Amino acid sequence: MKLHGYFRSSASYRVRIALNLKGLSPEHLPHHLRKGEQCAPAYLAINPQGLVPTLENDAGAILTQSLAIIEWLDETHPNPPLLPQDPLRRAKVRAFAQVLACDTHPVQNLKVLARLRQLGFPEGQVTEWAAWANREGLSACEILIAGEGGPFCFGDAPTLADLCLVPQLANARRFGVDVSAFPRLLKAEAAARQVKAFADAAPDQQPDAE
Repeated sequence: MKLHGYFRSSASYRVRIALNLKGLSPEHLPHHLRKGEQCAPAYLAINPQGLVPTLENDAGAILTQSLAIIEWLDETHPNPPLLPQDPLRRAKVRAFAQVLACDTHPVQNLKVLARLRQLGFPEGQVTEWAAWANREGLSACEILIAGEGGPFCFGDAPTLADLCLVPQLANARRFGVDVSAFPRLLKAEAAARQVKAFADAAPDQQPDAE
């Protein structure tokens, strides 16, 4: 199994956590996003979006998009489960994850920020755009799990929601967001930090970390 990624990519971070929780150790193939390595013809041949992560399974099948990869991992390596058995709870976990992975992360990622710079926005406004996107998404997520006891987002074990939350909080901090406004999210993050699979997946623990 091979994982194409980048140490600071939030989407790659999510997948690394999932792989660690499942006890899987793929070969890590880094692509430096700031140097444009994801746009190399050889990489575009396997992922035409030029995004990370991409997972190649042992049979050579190519999987893209972090949530799709994680759900495939959960279906093919079911222990520990990353989604609840109850359909309603499962939908709630997916909804939380999608707030971050579909509505928050994409509008503050490297590609979008680079486009804002190309359009002439000063760096301060570019950073504030990213901070705004993080605050919006995290504020909604804080409310979504306000009634959940925890300590994780949805109960006493990590789910897909936590896999998306931890990288997004890291992004928010990089853009100067005051995350103390989200005590319930911080509670879930604190629980995740006690789990080796999360710690080992952190950006600063990756071979390509700068």
